[in-house]
Amino acid sequence: MDSSNDEALDIIITNVVATFRTRCHLNLRTIALEGTNVIYKPEVGKVLMKLRKPTITASIWSSGKIICTGATSEDEAKLGARRLARCLQKLGFKVRFSAFKVVNVLAVCSMPFAIHLIDFTKNNRPIASYEPELHPAATYRIKNLKATIQVFSTGSLTVTGPNVQNVATAVEQVYPLLFEVRKPICK
Repeated sequence: MDSSNDEALDIIITNVVATFRTRCHLNLRTIALEGTNVIYKPEVGKVLMKLRKPTITASIWSSGKIICTGATSEDEAKLGARRLARCLQKLGFKVRFSAFKVVNVLAVCSMPFAIHLIDFTKNNRPIASYEPELHPAATYRIKNLKATIQVFSTGSLTVTGPNVQNVATAVEQVYPLLFEVRKPICK
């Protein structure tokens, strides 16, 4: 980062999406009738189950595939997934926790300055796009990290990537580009 600015940027992780398999068939009706904090959606063919600690919502399919959303770290996502597997075991299913994978991480970050979005997209044309009629943010994609950054004129960033490390690296990569097109501070 810039040598004159020793302030560290706070990257706040707001959502971690993870998947895992139970390696057994799940009877959704049994889960809906006997489970706690459950919403049965037969028209979609899934059950939503919520945990309070860690705060996680899981989509459960009869094939045994489960998607967990709402965690605020990779460790919390794994702990929540294991707790879900344990809840299903207590309902009488022969659940084996396997193929756990963090699929997506959503984070927000705020720059200490405002940004000229038009200049930012002109300087980074092939990988940055800005359509003010469609969305108030410029979109910056980093292919090798599989990360997407939404840059707002206020200096707020919304970053999505496959894991926490890639999200942090993406913010580090885009910071010098944003620093070039910062708006002067009005007094």
